[in-house]
Amino acid sequence: MSHLTSITPLKVFEDNQSTASAVAVFPDNRRMITCSLDKTLRLWDLRTGVMLKKMEGHRDRVLALAVSRDGQLIASGDESGEVVTWHGETGEPLTLQPIKAHSHGISSLEFSPDATDLATGSGDCTVKLWNTSTWRQCLQSSKPICWSTSVRCIRYSPSGEFLVIATDSNINIFNLGTGKCTASFEAHPTVNMSIAWTPDGARLLSGGNNVDPTIREWDTSTWNQVGDPWTGHMGSIKAIAINSAGTLAASASEDNDVRLWRLSDRRMIAIFKHSHSMQYVTFSIDGEHLLSGGEDNKTSKWVVPNLGINPNILAISMTARYAFITGDLSNAEELLTQEISTDINNYTSYANRSFVMARKNDWDRALDDAIKSISIQPSLTGYISKGIAYCGKGHARDTRTAFNIAFLFTDQEPEAIHFLLLIKVIALLNLDQFEEAILLLEELAATRPDADLLACSVVEAHLRVQLGIKALNDAHYDEAADHLTAAINSSAFSSNLIREEFVMLFGWDLKSLWQKAHQKRCDARLRAGKLEEALQSFRHMVDTTDDNTRASCLDWSNAFKEECSALCLVNGDAALAASDHDKAIDLYSAAIDLNSASYAAFVKRSTAKSEKILWDDALLDAQKAIELNPLSYAGYQAKHAALRGARRYDEAIEAFKIMLSKLDIAPEAQIRELRSQYVSPPEAEDAIQTAAWTELESAPLRLLNTSTGLLCDRATQIHTFKTSAVYKELLSFTTKYSDLQMGRIKDVAEVYFRRVLLSHRWEGAEPLLHDIQDKVVYELNAVGGIAKLQSFCKIARDAGYHWAWMDTCCIDKNNNAEVEETINSMFIWYCHAALTIVYLCDVPPSSGSGALANSAWNKRGWTYQELVASRVVIFYQKDWSLYLGDQSPNHKKSPAIMKELVDATGIDEQALVAFCPGMHNAREKLRCASMRDTTLQEDIAYSLFGVFGIHLPVMYGENKHNALGRLLQEIVARSGDITALDWIGESSGFNSCLPVSITSYATLPRTVPPLPEDDVQTTVSSLRRNTRVVNLASKLYDELASLRAPRFANSRLYLPCITFPVAEVRRESGPAQVTHSTYEVKANGLHDLLITTEETLMQPARPNLQTFLLVLPLNRYLLELPDFTEPPASDDTQSEDGYWSVPQSPLDDSPSSCPDSESHERALRLLVRLGQPFSAFFLAQQRGGEYKRIASDHEIIAQVKDMTSVGDMMDMMDSIRTVEIL
Repeated sequence: MSHLTSITPLKVFEDNQSTASAVAVFPDNRRMITCSLDKTLRLWDLRTGVMLKKMEGHRDRVLALAVSRDGQLIASGDESGEVVTWHGETGEPLTLQPIKAHSHGISSLEFSPDATDLATGSGDCTVKLWNTSTWRQCLQSSKPICWSTSVRCIRYSPSGEFLVIATDSNINIFNLGTGKCTASFEAHPTVNMSIAWTPDGARLLSGGNNVDPTIREWDTSTWNQVGDPWTGHMGSIKAIAINSAGTLAASASEDNDVRLWRLSDRRMIAIFKHSHSMQYVTFSIDGEHLLSGGEDNKTSKWVVPNLGINPNILAISMTARYAFITGDLSNAEELLTQEISTDINNYTSYANRSFVMARKNDWDRALDDAIKSISIQPSLTGYISKGIAYCGKGHARDTRTAFNIAFLFTDQEPEAIHFLLLIKVIALLNLDQFEEAILLLEELAATRPDADLLACSVVEAHLRVQLGIKALNDAHYDEAADHLTAAINSSAFSSNLIREEFVMLFGWDLKSLWQKAHQKRCDARLRAGKLEEALQSFRHMVDTTDDNTRASCLDWSNAFKEECSALCLVNGDAALAASDHDKAIDLYSAAIDLNSASYAAFVKRSTAKSEKILWDDALLDAQKAIELNPLSYAGYQAKHAALRGARRYDEAIEAFKIMLSKLDIAPEAQIRELRSQYVSPPEAEDAIQTAAWTELESAPLRLLNTSTGLLCDRATQIHTFKTSAVYKELLSFTTKYSDLQMGRIKDVAEVYFRRVLLSHRWEGAEPLLHDIQDKVVYELNAVGGIAKLQSFCKIARDAGYHWAWMDTCCIDKNNNAEVEETINSMFIWYCHAALTIVYLCDVPPSSGSGALANSAWNKRGWTYQELVASRVVIFYQKDWSLYLGDQSPNHKKSPAIMKELVDATGIDEQALVAFCPGMHNAREKLRCASMRDTTLQEDIAYSLFGVFGIHLPVMYGENKHNALGRLLQEIVARSGDITALDWIGESSGFNSCLPVSITSYATLPRTVPPLPEDDVQTTVSSLRRNTRVVNLASKLYDELASLRAPRFANSRLYLPCITFPVAEVRRESGPAQVTHSTYEVKANGLHDLLITTEETLMQPARPNLQTFLLVLPLNRYLLELPDFTEPPASDDTQSEDGYWSVPQSPLDDSPSSCPDSESHERALRLLVRLGQPFSAFFLAQQRGGEYKRIASDHEIIAQVKDMTSVGDMMDMMDSIRTVEIL
């Protein structure tokens, strides 16, 4: 509770040159005297502040001072133990020399009530009594009163019977009559600094030092402590004073404060602030002022607040008043009844007893006593009691009448009028006449600005509280809160002071009123839906109240907190749902503040903190929730989330397991049902491992761990994954069955197993599997290929990749099955690599553009598929610096590097960026490979398995003819694409339609420009007029469409085609040493043509024997059907599913039934195309009837003589066949 605080004194007495050490006021209340450490005393005019006399006579610093009750004697003591006595009127010394009273300094002086003796106390542990007539020690106590510790303060009892002596260790009660110590007790733990008697001698106050800076009250009949210590000071209490009325006490402390206390309730009511440590305090004789001083070298005069009962208004005995104020109404009634019995005409006692009856709500007896008082003698007190009694009975008119008459007895005294008006306001309040009470209070404040504002504020506070309660009951919550806030903020509560008349007449208690105002304001704001304001009001109330008050409103407080806590949780949930984490945390915190045992609030706050990434705080809340309710799954759920966020995954998984166990044994069925949505850790582990194995299916069999430098097989890779933080994080996040369906598991596995593959040209000393098996590559001797391997792994590691692969050392080349699997999978491995690092060992540092194109890496067979399969590629120079300094994450997106690659490889840029493996554009893929070479002859074919999406056995030693032959036969057999048969060069022993070397594909096939569409349409239109031609063309089309696709069997090619028998082969003359011969060839239905070949062609022995054929291989272009090798219309040009798909027969999608107009159109267009030049195969029939292709050094271009001739068309239909070619 607060109090009055003053920093400005009414008057200051200044002249001391050092610390002012003591003060005393003369009985006439006109003068005071002070002493100082400057060895002087000063006599002052108390009213004007003028120094009347400076008194000198001490030879040391003056410490103590006393004035006799009749004002005739002054005594002062100094630090050397000398006492000087002075005349009270003149201020002159009474002895020629100072009295040597003690061997140590004088700490305290006190005249006996009759001024016959002077008591002195000293640091020499003695107290002496001096006769004020002779200034010698008294005969009855010629020996000093000795103690074991220093004497701090001595005080005579009001009767003079006892002398109280405060020493460092005890307070001692000395009976002056018997000369014996009648009581001794330890008042404070260490030093007893000061003491003071109440005027009636019933109580003694003591003050302690800085170890116990409290005031304690002692019952002088038992010397037992009364009530609790008075607290507030922070330093030693150097002096205590009590006013003459016995109602107020003042204390001076080294903490620079003087505090004013009310004795009736031991409440501090004011603080007077000073700049320095205080040494003394005393009241003026009339009690209206305080005088204090100390190390500020001055004495300050302060006004004492008027809080007592004006005897002119309410005259009551001290004993009855105490009973009134303390609430002992039965005792008060008894005391007043005794007064009436003593004097039956004591009208004041009747009026006072009426007040007691009113306090007891006995309104009839209250009215009887009031009427009796007035009947004996009308008085202000009598009519006030009558007005209060009528008010209690609810008689508003009679109440007003009584108060109106009471004004006649105020004698126009302003204070009495003011008090009466306030009483009337209170009566109107109790009659619910709020408007009239407000008007009267406002009028009082306006017309009497100099009135007792503190009393007005107390009444106004009561008025506001009553108005607030009424508004609250009427559901006007905002209005109620406004009234109650005004009451709380009033100066009544800030001062915490109340006139004793209000306490006596109405039992008012500011503490209870303050408590009620706060409670009702909390209720009003809560009912108004202003939860945060209600909580602020509640916290303010709790923070500013004491333990006793909190205990008295415990039931209300618990109910309020429970209601607020529930609302906080609801509103917190809404805030959390809206991702307003700060608000949610604040609301959950408020709920916890209100109910620290609410485990649900801790769970919710933990959740909010986790979402705000406050993992440690979230964990603390989760742990607290578990402590409060260890059987609930919710605390463990929150703990799991917090631990998971803090990356303490092992602990998180354990918490999750416990959570599942709590769900399994939950007593509520609805809670147990929640278990069905959660997946157990073993199930989650199975799903994660499945995803990992799936990811590794497209990865090399062995990978280098870039962190450890160890080569790992797949089992080790899985084990490494399972022991990683990534795996544990994923496992801790995979808690529900829905998580298994999401792509997170696949994504995490994919990211973790991202790998970097090396593409390079093999050099001399490359590391093999046995060189690095079970060894840390980083610890090997960095020479040759090992240095390359180490640099590669470091770059991959520094780029954030866990795994790397290098073909030289990650394959067991002694294991044929593994080698075959590797060769057949390598394209997919590079395709699925996160990054392919290309090491250009022959490109020196800081090379310019063109160095990549000239690198041997571009000429190697294996690097072709590595280049086109890889999606992300980065080129490094010999010193492992970036090629061209290009720091882009993918050199396939670098315009400069891509241009160089296109120029160097002849591969289209689109194919380099988004290569489509498979049979599409097979002839172009063969051309790109034709410029490359391999160390092992079979590898030129094996390195293309992935490019064409083919799986074939790997048989090193079969020679390149067979390896390439098997590849090409698979291309033709599986696709029906005969463009792989378009080559120039030497025939293969595998099949004469296939080349002996892939270099035969270096020359692109001749492309005959197609006829313009207008010419085609013109020709078709002219042909359509001849019905026979149309019919024959349709038959020809159907005949061609019925043929099977080209196929291989036992190295024999079965080629559907149109054959043109050769009628004549004639060698042209030429130099004898030339290895090639040119022949003029005449074939039925074709124009004559020349063929150049290494082979020697013999003219048939008999003209009717068909030894040679020129054939037109069947292709879909002729039939105007889409090329089946074209990739599907999909963005994913590298779909793995498309790598190995077996295409349909090239003619499977030929039209089976078309409208006549469409079929005739297509057939006639076929005639037009057959009339164009075409690439022909020259075949020689063998003994078994099979044919062998005659290789030529240039492409053989033939042309039909006349496709519009009916005869020629009929001959052509007879020439459609499938030829078997060796």
